[in-house]
Amino acid sequence: MLSNKSWFKLHGWCSLPVWLIFCFVCLTGTIAVLSHELTWLTNPAARASNPQDKPALPISQLVAAVQQKFPTADVSGVMTFEPYLVHAITFTDHDKPYAIAYVNQYSGEIQEINEGLTFIGFMRSLHGWLLFPWQQSYSVGYYLVSAMAFVMLGALITGLMVYKKFWRSFTQPKVRLTANKATVLADLHRLAGVWSIWFLMLMSATGFWYLAQAIMWHNEIDIEPHAPIVAINEVPTDSQSPKLSLADAMDIATKRFPQLQPSFIMLPEHQRGMYQISGGGDHIFYDQYAYALSINPWTGIIASEKSPESLTAVQTLMHIADPLHYGTLGGLWTKFLWFFFGVILTGMSITGFMMWATRLKKAMREDAASAFA
Repeated sequence: MLSNKSWFKLHGWCSLPVWLIFCFVCLTGTIAVLSHELTWLTNPAARASNPQDKPALPISQLVAAVQQKFPTADVSGVMTFEPYLVHAITFTDHDKPYAIAYVNQYSGEIQEINEGLTFIGFMRSLHGWLLFPWQQSYSVGYYLVSAMAFVMLGALITGLMVYKKFWRSFTQPKVRLTANKATVLADLHRLAGVWSIWFLMLMSATGFWYLAQAIMWHNEIDIEPHAPIVAINEVPTDSQSPKLSLADAMDIATKRFPQLQPSFIMLPEHQRGMYQISGGGDHIFYDQYAYALSINPWTGIIASEKSPESLTAVQTLMHIADPLHYGTLGGLWTKFLWFFFGVILTGMSITGFMMWATRLKKAMREDAASAFA
């Protein structure tokens, strides 16, 4: 049976050796939770203003607006976000290797052309794999971030073993603000830890899933089948044969899944490519890719589809991990709740380090005093 002192040392070792990485991951994750809202706040061109309360225009009409402005462009996809953010239409052109058109879905106006990395993409990448390069199917950074699940769970378990009768903090919270610095830090650290138990467990669980997902990617284990392509014998030999329009493909998708809320649409890249339409629905615990269809642009046939009801257990884990990790399952309210506890978790890592530094200085002074005694 470990003593309380041993549990305390173990608790420190669960976080101190990787304190800087852990703190950075917590901080970037907290910012990433509200990256969409921060984009809206800082970039007026990303705001989907709708003063006349108009309904959203069809996505095909927004794509047509981009193609009209850039006649030689090759539109590759459409991304949709919250109603207060514009649609992002990706395309390439002779002078634009990769560009994103910010199109207001209510007015049809192109508000900005972005040819660089977006703040949302940057924060998700920084938090997800620390901007480490990807070596085909894996990134060292992704492994590092996912491995923080061990640190978090270890700190939670050892912390609860150190803090006897921790449940009292729910009914009798104690922060002795008039005490010395070390006591105040300890009180804040313990109180924040107890009230964050559910959050720590949730972040640990989703972190373990991301680690398992990384291992599967690294070993080329497909979680979901690859999107199909059009069979060669289905590609018309007559170049004048009409191709299914995006509007028709969207109509087929919404008829198949009336609850579908499109979030990502990929247009056919070549003669054998299909319309790839992904989105969310009426299941709050599933992400915005839980529904997906591949539609043959020559025949209008749905070549493949998926929905929450057809997912395997592993696929279900993949589609519920992000809403639970980033707090998107309940809209703004849960986002702000996740952000609040993310701030607390980041603060806990800082106060934990400050407590350790205070104890280390005290121990060094005692050792120095005893050496000259």
